[in-house]
Amino acid sequence: MTLKIRIAFLFWLVRSFMRGFAQTQTLDPQIKDDYTDIAGLDHYKEWAGYNVHDPSCIKVGEYYYVYSTDAIYFPRNAERKNPEVKQGNIQVRRSKDLVHWEFLGWALDKIPDEAVQHIRSVSGGKDPQNVWAPYVLKQGNTFRMYYAVSLFGKKTSYIGLATSTSPIGPWTQAGDVVKTDSTSLMNAIDPTIVNDVVNGKQWMLYGSYFGGLYCVELNPVTGLPVMEGDQGYLVVNRADAKSRVVEAPEVIYNPQFKKYYLFVSYDALFTHYNVRVGRADKPEGPYFDMNGKNMADTTNNYPILTYAYRFQNHAGWAGVGHCSVINDNGAFYMLHQGRLAPTNQLMVLHVRKMFWTEDGWPMVSPERYANVPQSKIEKNELIGKWEQIELTEIADKTQLWQGQIRGGWKYDTTLFNNSKLVELLANGNVKNQKDLHWKLTGQSLELVNAATKAKLELLIWREWDWENKRPTIVFSGINKQGLGVWGKKTL
Repeated sequence: MTLKIRIAFLFWLVRSFMRGFAQTQTLDPQIKDDYTDIAGLDHYKEWAGYNVHDPSCIKVGEYYYVYSTDAIYFPRNAERKNPEVKQGNIQVRRSKDLVHWEFLGWALDKIPDEAVQHIRSVSGGKDPQNVWAPYVLKQGNTFRMYYAVSLFGKKTSYIGLATSTSPIGPWTQAGDVVKTDSTSLMNAIDPTIVNDVVNGKQWMLYGSYFGGLYCVELNPVTGLPVMEGDQGYLVVNRADAKSRVVEAPEVIYNPQFKKYYLFVSYDALFTHYNVRVGRADKPEGPYFDMNGKNMADTTNNYPILTYAYRFQNHAGWAGVGHCSVINDNGAFYMLHQGRLAPTNQLMVLHVRKMFWTEDGWPMVSPERYANVPQSKIEKNELIGKWEQIELTEIADKTQLWQGQIRGGWKYDTTLFNNSKLVELLANGNVKNQKDLHWKLTGQSLELVNAATKAKLELLIWREWDWENKRPTIVFSGINKQGLGVWGKKTL
C-alpha cells in the first residue's frame, strides 16, 4: 500500500477500535435475514433495515438517514393495509452506527400531484403506484429530495424535487426537474446529484437502460436545470440496451485521488444485479473504467464491485445493486439492497465498508458492516482455511424482458458466485496450488504466482461473519481482469 492509503487505513482502524470499545455489544443477535414474520404493514415499526430498495444515505449530526423506494414484500396472508400508512411513497429510517436501524415512516403523504399529472398525460390516463429511487442532499440550510415517478417498463417518467428544513420533513414540492415520455431518448428515473468541488457547479445524473444514463446541469440555487426543459447528454450506455440493464447512477468525489467516481448497476434486478464503477476528472464526465473505456461506449465496464454471491451455510444474496456511497469524514461506505435467496424477494439493507486500491479504485467488504473493533492482524491468524469468491459475470439462463426475468425466478445455485475453499499454509504456500504463495505485508494479504510473477494485493481487516454469527477476518481486492475478489477466514 502507498503511504497515504496506509495512513487512511490505520486512521480507520483506530477510529473503529474506539467506536467498538465504546459500544460493548455491537451486534444484536436478533438481526436476522428472513423477516417474513414482520413483513406485513401491521409490523412496519419493526422493519428497521428490512424492505429497503434503492437506498440513498445522508449523515446529519449523529444520525445516518436512509431514504428508499417504497417496495414492500408481502408474504401470503400478510396484512397489506394499515390506517397509519399511506402507501406508495418514500421510506425513511435512521441509525447511529449503520448496523441498527429505526424505521421512521414515509416521507410524503401522497405521490406529488405534478408527477401524477405528467404520468397521466403521457400514458393515456394511467396512474403511477409509488415513488422510486430518492436522492437526498443538504444544500445550504435546505434538504433537497429528488425522486422519480414512473410506470414500470415505460419511459413515461418524471423526476421531481421536494425540499425541507429537516431530514425527516415535512417536504414541500419545489419543481419539475426532468420529464420523459415514449418519444424520449432517455428515462427520467434514478437521480443522483454531485457538486463540483472547484467551481461549485451542480450536476444531476439519471436514467436507465432506456437509452442509458444522462447528465444535466442544475442551478445550485434552485436545484432545477439551468435551462428549463434540458434533458442533458449521454454519459453511460451498454450494448443491447433493450435487455441489458444499466441504471442507478451514484457519484461521489474522493479528495485523495481528486477524482469523481460513478457507480452504476447492471443486469437483472432479481438475480445478477451488480455494481460497476468508472471515474472522471470532472463531475460531468467523461467517465472511464479501469481499462480506459469511455462509459458512454457500448462496452461492459470494470471493475465489478458486487455480484450475486453465496458463502457456505447460507442460501445466498442476489440483487446486490442500486447503491448509495457516503464519505463519513474519510471513511467510505456503500449501501445497497440485497435480495435473500431462495426466493430473492425479501429486501434487506446491506452496508459495506469501502476501501481504495493503490491506483485509486474502490473495493468493498465481502461481509456487511457490523462495527467490529479493529486491531492489528498477525501472520499466524491468516494460517488456515478461507472461503474465497471471485465476482465473475454469469450468463442468464432465460430470455430477459425489460432487463428482468420473464415468468419469475427459480432458485439455482449456479446463478450465484459461490465460495471456494482455500487453505493458507504456515510455510507461505497455498494448499494444492503449486505456484501460488502468500505473505502478510502490513495489513494486506499478498498472493504471488511464482510462475507468472502475477501479484494480487488483498486488504485485510476484522469483520463479522453474518453466515456463521461470529467474528472473522476478511479480505477484498480487485484482480487484473477487473473482478472483485472477496474472502473470509473460516477456521
